[in-house]
Amino acid sequence: MKLFETIQVELGERSYPILIGNNLLAGTGPRLAQMRPKCRCAIVSDDNVFDAHGKTLTDSLDTASIQHTEIIVPPGEKSKSMATLERVLSDLLDAHLERGDLVIALGGGVIGDLAGFAAAITRRGMEFVQIPTSLLAQVDSSVGGKTGINAPQGKNLIGAFHQPILVIADTDTLKTLPEREFAAGYAEVTKYGLINDPEFFSFLEKNHQDIFSLGPTLQEAVARSCRAKAAIVAADEHEKGMRALLNLGHTFGHALEGATEYDSGRLIHGEGVAIGMALAFQFSNRQNLCSIDDVERVKRHLAACGLPTNPEQIPGKPLTPDALFNFIAQDKKVSKGKLTFILTKGIGKAYIANEVPPAEVLAFLNEALKE
Repeated sequence: MKLFETIQVELGERSYPILIGNNLLAGTGPRLAQMRPKCRCAIVSDDNVFDAHGKTLTDSLDTASIQHTEIIVPPGEKSKSMATLERVLSDLLDAHLERGDLVIALGGGVIGDLAGFAAAITRRGMEFVQIPTSLLAQVDSSVGGKTGINAPQGKNLIGAFHQPILVIADTDTLKTLPEREFAAGYAEVTKYGLINDPEFFSFLEKNHQDIFSLGPTLQEAVARSCRAKAAIVAADEHEKGMRALLNLGHTFGHALEGATEYDSGRLIHGEGVAIGMALAFQFSNRQNLCSIDDVERVKRHLAACGLPTNPEQIPGKPLTPDALFNFIAQDKKVSKGKLTFILTKGIGKAYIANEVPPAEVLAFLNEALKE
C-alpha cells in the first residue's frame, strides 16, 4: 500500500490535489508554506475535532512559522446555521485576515460546508483548505466545492460553489471517529458503487469488515471514492448534468434530516443517505426499473454495516409522508415544480429522472412509511 496517494481534481486554473494517506496532518504547515508563502490562517473546527487533532495542526503551522487563529464552533448539523455563519464571519474579520490568507476547515462535513461558505463570501472570496476528519467528509463533502448552510425550509439551500486549493485526507484521523459516524460516512462510499461501479460495490461487500477495522483496504476505498467524485466534478462542476448522480439517496435523505429538525440524536447525514438510497431503490422497483433482488442486496449490505434502511428505524416521533414530501418539494433539485430524482435500473446503473410526478412520490411515501 502506498504511504499516500494524490488525486487531482481537474478544473483548469482552479485544479487542486487530494492527498490521501496516514500521518498527513503533521505535514500541513510546511506544505502550506510552500504553496502560499507568508500566508496567515484561520482554523475553523468544532470542539470535539479540535480537542482530538487541533494540536497536531497548530504545531505543524508553528513549525512552518505560519500565524494562525482558531474559530471553534459546537459540533453537529445545527452549526450549519445563519447564526453560526455570522459568528465565523465576524471572527474572520476581527482577525484581520486578508484575501490572500487561508481558511482551514478542520472537521467533518458540517465544518467543511460552513468554513468553505465563510471563505467564499469573506472579502469576496478567500482561499481555503479542506482537512476532512470524518469518513463522510473525506470521500464526499470535502471534494467538489459545494459549500453552504441549512435553512428552516431545507438542507443546503444557502451556499455557493467555492473550490478548495487543497484537500488533505489523513486516514489516521478516522481512528478517533465514533463508530456511528464512521458507518454514516461509509454510506457515501457505498453510493459510488451504486451509481456506476458495480465492481466497486462487490469490492465493498467483500471488504467492508476490513474497512471498518481501518485495515489496508480503507485507503483504497477512500481513494476510489475520491477518484470517482473528482471525475464527475471535473466534467460537471456546477451540477448542470451528470454531477446530479452524486445525489443518489439524497433527496429522500435530506427530507428525512429536515423532518427530524437536524437532530443528530435521531439521525445524522450518512444515515439519512443510507435510508434514502434504500428508498431510491424501492421507488425504482415500484417504477419497474430495477429488480427486488437489487433492492434486497443493497439493504442487506447497508444493514450489515450497521446502517438503517427504513424510516421507521429513526427514533422518536414517527415521520409522516406529508412532512417528508414538503421537504422534497423544497429540494434544490426541483425545477419548475417538477421533481428530479436519481433512480436506478440496477446496481451501478443510476440515472437522472426528470419530471417525476409528485403524486407518484407521495403515493410511494405513504406506502413506504407503512412498511
